[in-house]
Amino acid sequence: MLTGKSETMTIDPKKVLRLNLPQWQGGDHPDYRIGARVLAAIAPEPLGPEETVAVPEAHDDVRPADQGIVSRQPLLDLAAAAMSAIRRHSPDAVVTLGGDCLVNLAPVAYLNERYGDDLAVLWVDAHPDVMGAGQFRNAHAHVLAMLMGIGDPDFVAAVPKPVQARQILYVGLTETTPFETDFIAKHGLARLSPEDLAGSAEPVLDWLRAAGAKKVAVHFDLDVLDPTLYDFLLLQDPAAKPNTYEGVAKGRMRFEEVARILTAVDAEADVVGLAIAEYMPWSAIQLSKSLQTLPLLGKR
Repeated sequence: MLTGKSETMTIDPKKVLRLNLPQWQGGDHPDYRIGARVLAAIAPEPLGPEETVAVPEAHDDVRPADQGIVSRQPLLDLAAAAMSAIRRHSPDAVVTLGGDCLVNLAPVAYLNERYGDDLAVLWVDAHPDVMGAGQFRNAHAHVLAMLMGIGDPDFVAAVPKPVQARQILYVGLTETTPFETDFIAKHGLARLSPEDLAGSAEPVLDWLRAAGAKKVAVHFDLDVLDPTLYDFLLLQDPAAKPNTYEGVAKGRMRFEEVARILTAVDAEADVVGLAIAEYMPWSAIQLSKSLQTLPLLGKR
């Protein structure tokens, strides 16, 4: 049982890799690319190595599905590029700035291979990300199942050591579809809703202590946040048609709540992974597009 972080359980900042991955293909939404680039620009400067994976812009309005997954081959190529970038440094920890949720495939796969049963995975997300091609064509909703060894075989093959269900805790998970609910129950995945947390880190710490993990990888999908309070979320797209996101589970947390939980977790164990996904700064996105209409900046 964990009783507090020991002095020997600290991460050298120079061994923390900053991975910038402006991937948009997993959510099939080109604006994720802009959001990821803005996020990388405003994040605190890295103290260790930094890698930026080149992600092409969208050139077509419609991307066909291959074996039920949109942009399947480009996503496999990006996962391989991300893993290659990580392995070049063999870091003790990885900070990943995305991009859609699939950006965390290679980082968590690497960390689980490195730390094994000592690793816990906190999936801070309004959605469980356990669908497959039969349920949803955008692979960002498949990523946690893939990490567990379930789903498209080529993506699963990119995960050297599958994450076990006992290693995973959902933090801030809201309503789930019947498929998702059955998947969570079948695999015995632990889940805490915003109401279960009630603004406190204790339920997360209780689970972490029971798990006995000394290392923690955090997946922080910003859509766990309440869209009525934050304007940088997908659901706040000013160009979206009415009812576009009707029926989609919505986050109910505040950023400060998430930060308090992660700070408390970091006091108990080493946070060795932090991925931030699905940042949509809509005013910056619009300005980015407007800049393309200017001489010398516009597309040729």
